[in-house]
Amino acid sequence: MTYEEALKYIHSVNWQGSKLGLERTRELLAKLGNPEKKLKFIHIAGTNGKGSTAAMLSSILERAGYRVGLYTSPFINRFNERMQVSGEQIPDQTLADLTEHIRPFADAMADSPTEFELITALAMEFFLREKCDIVVLEVGMGGELDSTNVIGAPEAAVIAAMGLDHVKELGPTMADIARAKAGIIKPGGAVVSYGGNAEADPVFESVCRERGASLRRPDFARIVPGEFDLDGQSFSYGPWKELRIPLVGEYQMNNAAVVLETVQVLRERGWNIPGEAVRRGMAETRWPARFEVLRRDPVFIVDGGHNPHGIRATAESLKRLFPGKKFTFVTGVMADKDVESILGLIVPLAEQFFTVRPDNPRAMRAEELAARIEALGARATPCGSVAEGVAKAIEAEGTGGVACALGSLYMSGEVRACF
Repeated sequence: MTYEEALKYIHSVNWQGSKLGLERTRELLAKLGNPEKKLKFIHIAGTNGKGSTAAMLSSILERAGYRVGLYTSPFINRFNERMQVSGEQIPDQTLADLTEHIRPFADAMADSPTEFELITALAMEFFLREKCDIVVLEVGMGGELDSTNVIGAPEAAVIAAMGLDHVKELGPTMADIARAKAGIIKPGGAVVSYGGNAEADPVFESVCRERGASLRRPDFARIVPGEFDLDGQSFSYGPWKELRIPLVGEYQMNNAAVVLETVQVLRERGWNIPGEAVRRGMAETRWPARFEVLRRDPVFIVDGGHNPHGIRATAESLKRLFPGKKFTFVTGVMADKDVESILGLIVPLAEQFFTVRPDNPRAMRAEELAARIEALGARATPCGSVAEGVAKAIEAEGTGGVACALGSLYMSGEVRACF
């Protein structure tokens, strides 16, 4: 099987759709000899910040000398980004070989796995073959019924910042969503929660009590911000002084505090993570499309924010970096998102919009999005492609201006390809 044939098989219509539940993943993994039972994990759920938190943790553990698997979704530019070992994406031929290995088992299942379930099982086999010491495992959606939740008790269960998203699948209220994400909490486990959500926090506290799990939360009041510019930011947190991260979003300091609390949990469980590994790992973290600066003059930023909680964080970072400035936005959204709330957060900051349709069947048409924006009193021009929107934004801003592409992770890869 070639790489192209492997991707065609993985994306085949046979596996399309989303079916909650763990039975299919468990059946497929059992056919593979249960590779997940021979691995150790950090399991990360939440609404926003999962990827950045995962990237920082994996970078720190790598600097501490461990062989680290990283499983994330969606990918930005290339499918192989979804599974990495010590910073290296799965090689094309390895992906093809593993897909060929897993194919007869998946084809034989009476209840076919979904695409995400297939990829999750494939990743588990990959990480085992690569002899990973630990795998940083990001939940796809929710927690309790997400296919990643077939694992036993992880070294740490991390719950990133909470917001309203995937309400159709997880429930209409924050408490419903919290209960779904609390599903990754295992009996006797160690939990680190971002906290600060009045509806979600009591759910996590209750589930931890029921399951005899320890719970710790960062104290964001202990964060002392330092330098903040287009190259990143520095901050102190409790005993950690003058840490540097190359992630620009203001919210990343809070994610970093979650990471530091998780490091402490891992140390208590016997993982050897020296202070220098933490410092270097933070400073050398790379995570594309999260308030990523792609160009300097005019400044062009791409951010994968795609729900009100994420967009609010992006807006705050823009205001902090460029006080009093108006921006040109390149925007595309999924039609099933809370579009009105998203637009309400960025229209007050906008000089104008160029709307695009991300390459996803759920995406809103550029013309419809432009009409929604103009109804709110802002200028909006629909574009035939992401590349056209980017080019027009750069031209409109000119020397000294600032443009920002946001609204969907699904268009971030196309935006990055323009640079």
